[in-house]
Amino acid sequence: MADDAVALDPRTLRGLAHPLRVRMLNLLRERGPSTASKLAERLGQSSGATSYHLRQLAAYGFVEEDPDRGTARERWWRAAHQRTTLDPATGRAAEGSAEGYLRAVAAADFQRVEATIADLPTMSEGWQDAFYLATEQPRLSVSQAAELSRRFKALLDEYAAQAPEDAARVSVQWQILPMSE
Repeated sequence: MADDAVALDPRTLRGLAHPLRVRMLNLLRERGPSTASKLAERLGQSSGATSYHLRQLAAYGFVEEDPDRGTARERWWRAAHQRTTLDPATGRAAEGSAEGYLRAVAAADFQRVEATIADLPTMSEGWQDAFYLATEQPRLSVSQAAELSRRFKALLDEYAAQAPEDAARVSVQWQILPMSE
């Protein structure tokens, strides 16, 4: 992969404002290179649909052909970046595209939680004990919420930098959602 992260801009945001594209990009990031047919099978879609969306993802720079795989008849694709970031100013500037993208990400995260809950009985006791799903509702100011976000990200980066050889990939989901009173 060329870079670790790609920052969305109003143009590229349109390329990800589709739930299937977000799911396909997640699969390529999580499971490695794949073909349109393999993605279609995994996602319950037609290979025509996944092929079309792969080409759209490529046009926006999110995926690229894998030069080490494939033949004239079979194209393999890989994620061009490991992470996608959306800063608040870009989200405000892109309006509808940002909402579509954020809804697609939230849906994909929910599906990941659902799949993990279904798999809990088959996981080792260690991973069952490490599994965590909770909701906290502290009272925070805007500046405290921003600081919490920054510190949480720094803590995740610290753990990732110190990952031992036997580390497994995990999904860490967190949100800071202002609640109405």
